[in-house]
Amino acid sequence: MNPQLIRILMILVLGSSGMNLLAQQYLEDEEDGVRLVDVTTLDTNFVLDIRYATTNNFTEKQMYECGRCYLREPVAQLLIQAQQEFMEMGYRIKLYDCYRPRPIQYKLWEVVPDARYVARPWVGSVHNRGGAVDLTLVDSVGQELKMGTDYDYFGAEAHQDYTDLPEEVLRNRALLRDILKKYHFSPIRTEWWHFDYNKNKLYPLSDLVWDCN
Repeated sequence: MNPQLIRILMILVLGSSGMNLLAQQYLEDEEDGVRLVDVTTLDTNFVLDIRYATTNNFTEKQMYECGRCYLREPVAQLLIQAQQEFMEMGYRIKLYDCYRPRPIQYKLWEVVPDARYVARPWVGSVHNRGGAVDLTLVDSVGQELKMGTDYDYFGAEAHQDYTDLPEEVLRNRALLRDILKKYHFSPIRTEWWHFDYNKNKLYPLSDLVWDCN
């Protein structure tokens, strides 16, 4: 559905509360050249499970005040195209993490100071640019496809090149990789769930934090 039409419908249905909800459709900092969009305002078919907005993550601490998925607009549009192809197969994308404010990167590094799994905050993560997504797939009833490990599992079993896994898991991982590669997302070696937009270096790092009110 057209994003502008979605905005109009939400305002008509929700009134002033709809206006408040849409107030943070975009995160912007013109001086730093940052413009991020909440992907769920462009496509409502995504399933959100933003783990750092809960204690169900490797830090066992809530890092975000609330769960949102912001990305650079070109990245969001490509992810929507990938979502549409997955939906033709009966699947949907579940999002674990998207744009990550850089202050949170420092907190994650304090817990796991290991560059294989957490980017050095002074260098920055592609998440801090709004150009990376952590995700998986769910079926028509919302059940996650088997990927061999949980999200943010720090071990060889989560690596892309680890093959001592059931055939179903290998097929699911291959499906995720193959479709996302078609839309200019590249996997990283140590995390089956993490994909970077190929042109992410176009975007600066950002400290912007979304409003949860």
